[in-house]
Amino acid sequence: MTMRSYFMRGGVCEKETGRSKAGADGNSTHHSTADHPRALRIDRRPKGRYDSITSMVPDSFILRRSLAAMFAALAVLPLTPTSLSAREELREPTEAEVIADLLGVQSAVQSQFARVRKAVVALQTGNGTASGVVISPDGLIMTAAHVAEEPGRKIFVVLDSGEKVTARTLGLDVATDAALVRFTGSRKDWPHVKLADSPSVANAGDWCFALGHPGGFEKDRGVVVRVGKIVKRTANTLHTDCVLMGGDSGGPLFDLKGRIIGIHSLIWEGRDQNVHVSLAPFLRSWDPMLASQVIRTWAQGNGAYLGVATRMSDNVELEIINVLATSPAEAAGLLVGDVVVAIDGTLITDQPQFSDTIRNHQAGDEVEVTVKRGGKQKPLLLNVTLGSRIEQEVLK
Repeated sequence: MTMRSYFMRGGVCEKETGRSKAGADGNSTHHSTADHPRALRIDRRPKGRYDSITSMVPDSFILRRSLAAMFAALAVLPLTPTSLSAREELREPTEAEVIADLLGVQSAVQSQFARVRKAVVALQTGNGTASGVVISPDGLIMTAAHVAEEPGRKIFVVLDSGEKVTARTLGLDVATDAALVRFTGSRKDWPHVKLADSPSVANAGDWCFALGHPGGFEKDRGVVVRVGKIVKRTANTLHTDCVLMGGDSGGPLFDLKGRIIGIHSLIWEGRDQNVHVSLAPFLRSWDPMLASQVIRTWAQGNGAYLGVATRMSDNVELEIINVLATSPAEAAGLLVGDVVVAIDGTLITDQPQFSDTIRNHQAGDEVEVTVKRGGKQKPLLLNVTLGSRIEQEVLK
């Protein structure tokens, strides 16, 4: 079977001919962290056959780069059995240990795949195709906010069997890219999978596997599997080296026990920079999202917050798109359209760094925010006194 690459143009799933500049479904209209021009170019694969590693997961694709990622990760992350001494833990693993670890991963994925694949669905929207995962017998689906876009939206869901059913979007957290969808109708026996017990079970260095429908649902191919490792965990995201493609947005990231630990959100250029929404935003905003509310979470910290919403602009700059009324940001004179350059002299390059920088402060701390305004290159320095923490703004 030939592996093909796709992206979304004008609501139609097409073969890739250009550059994606948004989330893992190629959608470029939202304002989540996925709206970024550095998103991965989904390159056309050379013609020819791509061997599926059927010994790893029957009836599925596993991209070759996933296997390469396994070996690369094992080469730099030593095995750490509790029986080894500190000196032994630091040595490079032997070939036999690498093979044993890979066989263990293979066995774990095989043991979970047949069960979890039934809950992974393709979502067909007016803007293209994406993925999701069913998490309850009454048909609740987790996906990405830039896929759902707004509450009450009718979408079509393609099941693992190829059956197409309807669903409606519920609430979403536009800042972290989390969203919920529910099947219409009264059915109570949908195939589903469980969430991990806590966001803290997913840590850097852990093996994981990503499922999704890149390019849309294909009956003969089925769901696509990518195996890799978590390389970074932030307050709201997981970064992995599982290779994502157009159409994967909203699909699930699993641990080796077959529990959901994240939802695919963003493709970046580096193999180890694929971003998934962790369980933290879902658990924090669960009730409002079930009530079909839109949630905007502001850059905030331990008892402190700034009071802005941001996005990465087409010029790869952190642009302020909303300033909360009566917030410290408004009091200091920050405006919609300002580009954040630095905080306390430290250059700010992306949204996670920006949020982490604010998060490290307390209420009452004064920070110096450097911005560019009105297209002028000369920076403007504003002193902001951070206020008491506000967790979220809920829009009906």
